[in-house]
Amino acid sequence: MKILIASAEAVPFIKSGGLGDVIGSLIGQFEMTGIRAATILPLYRIIKKSAVKWGIKPLNTEISVPLGDNMEKGRLWTCKTPDRGVFYFIENDKFFDRDELYSTADGGYPDNASRFTFFCRGVLEALKTLKFDADIIHCNDWHTGLIPVYLKTVYRHAFPHVASILTIHNMGYQGIFEASSLRLTGIEHKELDKHPLEHNGKINFLRAGILFSDAITTVSKQYAKEITTPEYGFGLDDVLVKRQKDIYGILNGLDYRSWNPEIDTSLPANFSANDLSGKADCKKNLQKLSGLSSDSSMLIGIVSRLSSQKGLDLAAEVMDKIIDSGIQMVILGKGEKYYQDIFLDLERKYSSRLSVTIGFDDILARRIYAGSDVFLMPSQYEPCGLGQLIAMRYGTIPVVRKTGGLIDTVSEYVPSSGKGTGFLFSDYSSDELLTAIKKANRLYGNKQHWRVIQKNAMSRGFSWQRSAEKYLALYKKTVKKIN
Repeated sequence: MKILIASAEAVPFIKSGGLGDVIGSLIGQFEMTGIRAATILPLYRIIKKSAVKWGIKPLNTEISVPLGDNMEKGRLWTCKTPDRGVFYFIENDKFFDRDELYSTADGGYPDNASRFTFFCRGVLEALKTLKFDADIIHCNDWHTGLIPVYLKTVYRHAFPHVASILTIHNMGYQGIFEASSLRLTGIEHKELDKHPLEHNGKINFLRAGILFSDAITTVSKQYAKEITTPEYGFGLDDVLVKRQKDIYGILNGLDYRSWNPEIDTSLPANFSANDLSGKADCKKNLQKLSGLSSDSSMLIGIVSRLSSQKGLDLAAEVMDKIIDSGIQMVILGKGEKYYQDIFLDLERKYSSRLSVTIGFDDILARRIYAGSDVFLMPSQYEPCGLGQLIAMRYGTIPVVRKTGGLIDTVSEYVPSSGKGTGFLFSDYSSDELLTAIKKANRLYGNKQHWRVIQKNAMSRGFSWQRSAEKYLALYKKTVKKIN
């Protein structure tokens, strides 16, 4: 079986969030187990600047991609990585030679419909040019949502036996654009009874992918259920209910080669479940690095995109009560200016107990995961979440809301039985969040219990091997179904 994974992000080359981590980890697992898979990405500016470092070289190959009334050229690049296999990149400086991937502080790029229509159709033109005989294309999020549509319409004769799977990493991002962008796609109304991109007077890339893909996955079993409801479906629950028999929840894994406190060179000290002494050194280092006092109070870490999805408004509402409880907090992230400003204001107010860094720093993120006592994820919704998986791997105990993948991965600690890996709360409420934090703080004061819960968390297994096996089984089932 030949697999092509189409994505807007993949580590080690590019990531803005969990999507990049997930794709990089999945293809790494495939490569490790001898599965033939290639990955195709846009050639963003940041990737192009590092081409020499990664051994990315241009092929003597151009593609021509129809885009509305115009023909856009793209050049193909490639590289072979030792641990993640073959990558292809589509170059078009007009669309991808930019500082950011999707947006600036003022919002999404106004030509995102053009950029990702070009990428989706470019993927199929690249397949023809490369003579890559894919059996299945694994599409990811709205950026690749048109590929399943093209396979069933414009390219149905070119690729009659190629199946498609769409993975929804986050329903909150759908690729919604003005209806005038429809002409860019080259998909004629006469080919379809009702145009798949039209939705509420606009076009919706994710909805199109949901309707036309041969199978749909999302990144946890719980989220697969939630997205079929009005609360979590973001206006697409009706089409997801129609496709419910084709929806599969496959939990994201964690790349244990990358996330391992015993060998992580970013940490000032290494540690394991059997010897946690190095974790205490990591906490002292984090307190010093963050300008916090080096005391024994519970230290909460947050590494997050600063957006409404992440429930950070709840934390902001009760920050004074958290600080008054003698707790310290370190926050790393960037995102919506509204939340950036809120937390910077709170840092000025509580400078000796709260540290806020706007931006993303991989080394600092790792030190927060390792040096914190508690990791906070009060998400409004959370498809899977990687933060809680990393935190548990590093002996940092998650406090999370009961939603999505957080339900599938974190269990409530019960002192009487000594079982459980974290603390959960149900309602989207700052009072419930505060109650969960205070519960964690009380148990933090009992070192015997805290050691038990740390060992429980660190012993949980979220390897990508099991998830990759489930994807592979679904690939085979889907290819067989359409052939």
